[in-house]
Amino acid sequence: MKKIIFLFLAGVLAAGCQTLPTSSEYLARGDGYFKDGKIEQALKSYNKAAKLNPDLTDVYASRGAAYFFKGDYVSAQNDFLTVLEKNPYQADAYTALGSALAATGDYSNALKMFEISIRLKPSKPETFFSRGGVFFMLGDYDNAIADYSSVILLAPAAEVYNARAAAYLKKGEKEKAEADFNTAKNAHIPEKLNEYSMID
Repeated sequence: MKKIIFLFLAGVLAAGCQTLPTSSEYLARGDGYFKDGKIEQALKSYNKAAKLNPDLTDVYASRGAAYFFKGDYVSAQNDFLTVLEKNPYQADAYTALGSALAATGDYSNALKMFEISIRLKPSKPETFFSRGGVFFMLGDYDNAIADYSSVILLAPAAEVYNARAAAYLKKGEKEKAEADFNTAKNAHIPEKLNEYSMID
């Protein structure tokens, strides 16, 4: 009888161990939910992953992106800062933090974050696109156009041509704006940059 009870308990324990997800599995689940647009479910998975392994920087990066798309920019900033505390050379985290700062109107610090990111990783189009957006909001259309042009060289997308066209319009350069609007409509290019590459 003792042998049967022991085997039963061993089986229960083994089954229990198989059903406990790891932090990496919760992270993967969260990423799946996030890409499906299920932000709240993604955040729950990321929270579980962070609780299981507080040193896993990918969790904070992904959770920060989810908070950003939810519109909770302060929580996003906190998570991106956590990534940078653990790895100050993570260029994408500077881009993400810059975007979260810009979303709250802190353009000055956002530009500082983009500068650091570009120094660390000068070929990421999303950083130039985000910085171009800040320059546009500040009315610095020349620098916005320069950044959008950098993006077009790296990864042309319709939204970038449209953004550059809007900057040209602000400068009164209607022919250039029209050319960019037409390219955005007619060229065989993606509509958007990778919106999930806040940190990759």
